[in-house]
Amino acid sequence: MMETLEGGELCFPQLLNTSCRKPTRPYSEAMLLYILLSSISLLTVALNLLIIISISHYRQLHTPTNVLLLSLAVSDLLAGLLLIPTEILLAGSCWFLGDLMCALSFFVVFTIISVSVGNMVLISVDRYVAICDPLRYPTKITQRRVQICVSLCWVCSLFYCSLILNDHLGQPGRYNSCVGECVVVINYIAGAVDLVFTFISPITVIIVLYMRVFVVAVSQARAMRSHIVAVTLQRSVTETAKKSERKAARTLGIVIAVFLICFCPHYLVSLAGQENVANASFLVFLLYFNSCLNPVIYAFFYPWFRKSIKLIVTLQILQPDSCDANIL
Repeated sequence: MMETLEGGELCFPQLLNTSCRKPTRPYSEAMLLYILLSSISLLTVALNLLIIISISHYRQLHTPTNVLLLSLAVSDLLAGLLLIPTEILLAGSCWFLGDLMCALSFFVVFTIISVSVGNMVLISVDRYVAICDPLRYPTKITQRRVQICVSLCWVCSLFYCSLILNDHLGQPGRYNSCVGECVVVINYIAGAVDLVFTFISPITVIIVLYMRVFVVAVSQARAMRSHIVAVTLQRSVTETAKKSERKAARTLGIVIAVFLICFCPHYLVSLAGQENVANASFLVFLLYFNSCLNPVIYAFFYPWFRKSIKLIVTLQILQPDSCDANIL
């Protein structure tokens, strides 16, 4: 009787000596966590899918900046589609998908986070050139170059994460203490490298570039208010363009600020010495929640996104030549 009772508390009752014990979480708490994470996952997928459809379909939105937003939306979509459901499995019950799927799940997690960081750096560079060197922006930042940079970002992230998780991918489950557990342990050297390349270096670049963008944008705004700029038709068009770029910089600055708020706590804990990435935690949840916040920010600050949502929901996107609709 005692053996049966003990077996009922195990992830794999047939493996009495090697099986992990089931997490002891109150039912109401487990259900609340499941509903919350599932809702965020669905919302993240839906909102980022709208971003992807909008930018891909409407020709007016085929700009270098929007290519970067498209790449970010794809990584956010994958976070809602893969990372959050995986977090639900890790947080709420035993791991039943095997050691290989455990290794692949962490590989996907690291890759998507790396891609998101890369996208944020590229967005910062794009805004830096647009604000600080607006006359040469059209020649420096072309759609072709941005597409190449985005492709390199994804390829390099895959290669980089395969190196960081080389031991974990080569021997899946080597760090599991029992059957039904899914953990990854990053050694000191790999952890230090990851901290530099995924946190310290990109965050430094982002902050420095946006500080420069902020200073230049403020100086331009003061120049306009003090009427230093001559009032000519050509100059007026130029200043209107600059104003539009500053507005885009402000919106993307908010995106990056939210990203840093959601991203930094997780790596600051790692910097303090916690190398074991195991069960769900508030910091990991905050990291993934950023993927849901980005399209919400777009909805508040980008009129084209609100208009495209209306066209998609009302199925006007299915009309002939809808890709040429005036969306701006």
